[in-house]
This record gives sequence, structure tokens and C-alpha cells, in this order.
Amino acid sequence: MVLDVNGVKHQITADPDVALLNVLRNQLGLTGSKYGCGEGACGACTVLVNGKPVHACITPISNAAGKEITTIEGLEGNGKLHAVQEAFLAVDVFQCSYCASGMIMSAVALLNSNSSPSEAAILKAMNGNICRCGTYPFIVKAIKLASKS
Repeated sequence: MVLDVNGVKHQITADPDVALLNVLRNQLGLTGSKYGCGEGACGACTVLVNGKPVHACITPISNAAGKEITTIEGLEGNGKLHAVQEAFLAVDVFQCSYCASGMIMSAVALLNSNSSPSEAAILKAMNGNICRCGTYPFIVKAIKLASKS
């Protein structure tokens, strides 16, 4: 099976039902996406598949084969962070940062589909991403900042 991850095609030998997160972390060494709940509820494992946020812990690789997969590692380009990453840093969003990559990936997907979201749209798009430190007001502020860049 071939997975297109961050613009690079990888030949994967694994059971088609293996979770995408396991392949990303254990076979490809892309450890930015985190294992949180393992049930698709916390969002720590969020990656983009064809531009849409998915929980990689419950997505079988067979569902991702032949599609464009973007991880947190794939956002940087030519040594420059993505605007969402820059905004999250500028606002000093995180405390523990365990949810960071999932939050950022969901925010990127939102801004790719709605470049000027309302606060309600931000809250709806970020539903499914849990920050155990409770920095939600800062996350919203960072997404609003990123939408202006």
C-alpha cells in the first residue's frame, strides 16, 4: 500500500486495518501527531487527509491510501513555519503542548476552508480537540490572529 505523506510517497507493508497513527509514528518516524485517547475523542492525533482533519488513531491506513496526508511536520515550508504555527507561538497558547499538533492541524483545515471564521465557526471546527490545560481562549485568539495573515 502507498501512503502519500507530506508530499512523499511511502510503500507501507502493514495490515490495512492498522491505524494511520501507528504507521506515521512507528514506521515513518513522524512523531508530531500524538497518541491520546485511542478512541478519536481527544484530537491529539489529528492529521489532514485530502485537507480534512481526521483522527489518525481510528483511521485505518486503507482509508488513507492514495490520498494526500499532511502531518504537523508537513506544515513547515522552506524553513518557515505555517501561519497557524506562528500564531500559536505568538499568542503563547500552550502549557504542556500535548494537544498542540492536533489543535494546529484542525485550525489549518478550518482556515483553508474559511479564511475569516467567526468565533462560533472556530469553536465548531475545534470541537473534538481537547486541551487538558484549558487554554481554549488563547487557541481562539491564535486562530483569529492566523486568519489575518
